[in-house]
Amino acid sequence: MSKQINDTILKAYKGEKTDYTPAWFMRQAGRSQAEYRELKKKYSLFEITHQPELCAYVTRLPVEHYGVDAAILYKDIMSPLPSLGVDVEIKSGIGPVIHNPITNFQDVEKLGMINPKADVPYVLETIRILAEEQLDVPLIGFSGAPFTLASYMIEGGPSKNYAKTKAFMYSQPEVWFALMDKLADMTITYVKAQVEAGARAIQIFDSWVGALNAEDYRVFIKPVMNRIFSELQDEDVPLIMFGVGARHLLLEWNDLPVDVIGLDWRTSITEAREMGVTKVLQGNLDPAILISDWKTIETKTKLILDEAMEQKSHVFNLGHGVTPDINPETLKKLTELIHTYSK
Repeated sequence: MSKQINDTILKAYKGEKTDYTPAWFMRQAGRSQAEYRELKKKYSLFEITHQPELCAYVTRLPVEHYGVDAAILYKDIMSPLPSLGVDVEIKSGIGPVIHNPITNFQDVEKLGMINPKADVPYVLETIRILAEEQLDVPLIGFSGAPFTLASYMIEGGPSKNYAKTKAFMYSQPEVWFALMDKLADMTITYVKAQVEAGARAIQIFDSWVGALNAEDYRVFIKPVMNRIFSELQDEDVPLIMFGVGARHLLLEWNDLPVDVIGLDWRTSITEAREMGVTKVLQGNLDPAILISDWKTIETKTKLILDEAMEQKSHVFNLGHGVTPDINPETLKKLTELIHTYSK
């Protein structure tokens, strides 16, 4: 029999009134936790994600340690790409490296389709384990968005300016849209499988799309994002959009059929509302503040909560992911502060 779960965060995502502000932290699974660091001495990220019991353990740890209101599945946005024929390696200190980058239409044509049950059964099994037995809070599944995935696939790895990606987009628009369609198909299929396995909310990470201006976003990205979110509406789970450095795209996201917009630390909740953003907001403490002194952390956190409590429903998060130098005890104390101050 499944556990009774604390669904406060799901209510907040739907815009309903909650007794307190729920919280979770991007990259809460892993990074700064001692238990995770011990595992990483023996296993790579891909090796952990391919072992469902181990992956479920890593996903569950921050819920038990920090008291957060949701788990976020431990995996990488690169996890589904090998099933398309992308030769990806996560290199320590670098990030994802693609050994067969996309350069032309033939490369796009070669990309396969994902069959989640055959290609990523370990991801679905991890979700099932967590959903059926081990969590008393909702599990958030996720996928990378087409632009962000394409940026790695074209650049061959991380980039500071996405020059190759943008040049590809401008100079080969037909090929670009073919690539977007392939990645959209993958995202939709992958996300639906996660929901079927037991994920209760979905976050789409378009981490690097802030590199585009608003007009290019409207032309080259928005149609594919609209299709993804429209096709996921039937899943009846909250859909969250997040990216970094994307203040100028917030109103474009507000037009999409999403439930929640995640803010990074560059835009306050009040500013987003004044701009005309009407969706439920998630965010947005700068992770760097968490290596500061507690008085600073407390002051900055209360400012965000004060702003949010005057607005619609809010889910507290960081403006980007937990960094390895953040003390786990700080995250535990932060969660307690968010819960008690917002009651």
